[in-house]
Amino acid sequence: MQKFPMTAAGLAALEDELRNLKAVERPAIIRAIAEARAHGDLSENAEYHAARERQSFIEGRIAELEEITSAAEVIDPASLSGDTVKFGATILLIDEDSETEVTYQIVGMHEADIKRARLSITSPLAKALISKRVGETISVPAPGGDKSYEILKITYG
Repeated sequence: MQKFPMTAAGLAALEDELRNLKAVERPAIIRAIAEARAHGDLSENAEYHAARERQSFIEGRIAELEEITSAAEVIDPASLSGDTVKFGATILLIDEDSETEVTYQIVGMHEADIKRARLSITSPLAKALISKRVGETISVPAPGGDKSYEILKITYG
């Protein structure tokens, strides 16, 4: 069975989504299907077809979340330390072209969110950062050409 590394917060968020889908969304869609059925001819009932499509999405997402959460391997970044980049690290980088500083945390692929500066361990940037130290420069292929970053700081926790 494949294990999915993630932080405790990432696992909690997925478990919350799963609970919501099972306790709120699933019963609501069952009621919506029953109501749409009561309107008669199902072949031309747009409400019924939309509700069935939504039900299919919800059931698929529930199955996906159950698989992910059962195979989650929680890694606590606070328990890690060292002078190299590992899963869970928060890294301060400087973009060598624009001289702007950016901070990212390396997290599991199911909890990544670039808007919240959470990079998937499977992303090209995270892969380039793994095992590097403060002061090292990395180069990452990007659509507009390679981007170079220098690692300024590595923290855990």
